[in-house]
Amino acid sequence: MPQDWKVNGTYFEACNYEAACPCIFLSDPTDDDCTALVAWHIDQGNFGDVRIDDLNVALAVHSPGNMATTPWRAAVYFDDRASKSQKEALTQIFTGQSGGHPSRLVSHIGEILGVSSLPMTYQADGKRRSLKIEGVAEAEIEAFAGQGGANITVDNHPLCIAPGHKAVVSKSKHVTYQDHGMAWEFSGKNGLYSPFTYQSE
Repeated sequence: MPQDWKVNGTYFEACNYEAACPCIFLSDPTDDDCTALVAWHIDQGNFGDVRIDDLNVALAVHSPGNMATTPWRAAVYFDDRASKSQKEALTQIFTGQSGGHPSRLVSHIGEILGVSSLPMTYQADGKRRSLKIEGVAEAEIEAFAGQGGANITVDNHPLCIAPGHKAVVSKSKHVTYQDHGMAWEFSGKNGLYSPFTYQSE
């Protein structure tokens, strides 16, 4: 019998495109390819009886073209604070093996470059979101100020990581990544963040 599960928390991403990202509208990249760090901080979650609160998951993604039509190369990172049973739960959920929205996201991946468990630190401070993966990546983004200082949001776009939630349009303060023969460093580029809720179907 399939396992019941549910997770919620904060999702954010930073990529090398100019803001706002054309990929979310299924348009071609502003550069020749896309490099992106996508992360989830789980506030509350369970996979059956296994609790997975306060853990982090990340994907480093490279797509050499339109992200809606070009298979991605991706590296998977799990929080090293996860126990063996928690890591198995995270693996089942975020690699799409247990269905739900993650299975649709994973359908875009053509090659898994590796799966690692590393120390990960997530922070939310007002309009800023950041993640550090020890020895591999650091990313910090900050929301754009719209009219009256309000957030600028995008709702119901077709390449949506967190359906049902408005994504806050942001800009990167800095992004660095080095692993699996890839090295990125950029700032002032596209970012998005929002709540997320995934569950078994």
